[in-house]
Amino acid sequence: MIVSEVLPHSISGYFFPAGRVVAWLVAASWVWIVASAVRGLPRISNLLEAPFDVEPGGAPWITVIVPARDEGANVRACLESLIAQDYAHLRVLAVDDRSNDATGSIMDALSITVSERLEVLHIRELPPEWLGKTHAMAVAARDAIAKHSPDFLLFTDADVLYRSDAIRRSLAYAVTSGADHLVTVPTTIIRRWDEAALLGFFQIFGMWGARPWKVADPKAQRDAIGIGAFNMVRRIAYESIGGFEGQRMDILEDLTLARRIKRAGLAQRIAFGRGLVNVHWASGVSGLINVMTKNIFSAFRFHVSLTLLACAWLAVFCASPMVTLAYGPTRLPGAITLAAVACAYGLFQRTSGISAWNALLSPIAAMVFVFTLLRSMGTTLRQGGVIWRGTFYSLAELRKNAAPLFGRGVL
Repeated sequence: MIVSEVLPHSISGYFFPAGRVVAWLVAASWVWIVASAVRGLPRISNLLEAPFDVEPGGAPWITVIVPARDEGANVRACLESLIAQDYAHLRVLAVDDRSNDATGSIMDALSITVSERLEVLHIRELPPEWLGKTHAMAVAARDAIAKHSPDFLLFTDADVLYRSDAIRRSLAYAVTSGADHLVTVPTTIIRRWDEAALLGFFQIFGMWGARPWKVADPKAQRDAIGIGAFNMVRRIAYESIGGFEGQRMDILEDLTLARRIKRAGLAQRIAFGRGLVNVHWASGVSGLINVMTKNIFSAFRFHVSLTLLACAWLAVFCASPMVTLAYGPTRLPGAITLAAVACAYGLFQRTSGISAWNALLSPIAAMVFVFTLLRSMGTTLRQGGVIWRGTFYSLAELRKNAAPLFGRGVL
């Protein structure tokens, strides 16, 4: 018995023609974005190639800023990987942001042995109308600029591990390309199959929000990418946009910084380099959900309507194509959509190392992401705000100080 026979004639007569239109719209959209990726992704520089295995022109100085709160389990490995960089004109500024564990003492112990390369700042208090991380990075940037006036600043996280040539290669590309802002895409350390399933979906979903191959195009204003693991900014560019003082209460500070730089007309670049910059986001799907619950609602500037719209889009564009295979008239567009999704996974596998076979789990991953969005929104609304780095921020306060989703300064 076919599906239409078990439904009232009026319902099947209305729903399935509309369903066919939607299925073909979804298929056409996926074919379009994947075709763009096929053309665009190969144009993104791969820092593992020989032209970037050189000393950066002009030997620019760079200060790496590592803000950390209660990162005693990770910060030593991160700092040691930075200290071991093979580029000479590098300083590391580690920021102990009100930690309650051994983070500060670990930093101090390391700085004693390599004081010429590593400095430590200790922040004891958080002023009003500041998020802890943005405040820590703003204080560190002011200190670095006042003391050393470096040519570049690199903002990173305390759980990131660097290959010894990562910063030299990245700087070489930044100099030759004239970049004011460079993101070297981090390689995700995968320890479980469910991490691969969810993170593989994120990289595919992400290209709908910002196309990596359009980051360098000044006309593509919506295509700006910032990643907290590696945000390299030319000092004069950082100063020209007003630094982190211009986004004191922004939870997704990495993305907002990128958007401000792009809107200011400055040169933005993105590069791949598998294994140069490495990070393990969280353990398993439950860990990833918990991490995103804290901040993903802020990506929509705490707007309920936009969050619900995103959930609906995910359900239609990322989860429903598997369902359409069960109905004859929508089977072909559904198959085309899934083939395009699989192709996208294959394209990103080259740089991320996440197997394209995870495309088979993409509909499930999409619904996990929908659940995470709804959980983040519900938790924030129930709490009346967000607990971030040990401090509670009310929803009213966050909405008041958040940069607009569209308009001057950000996209």
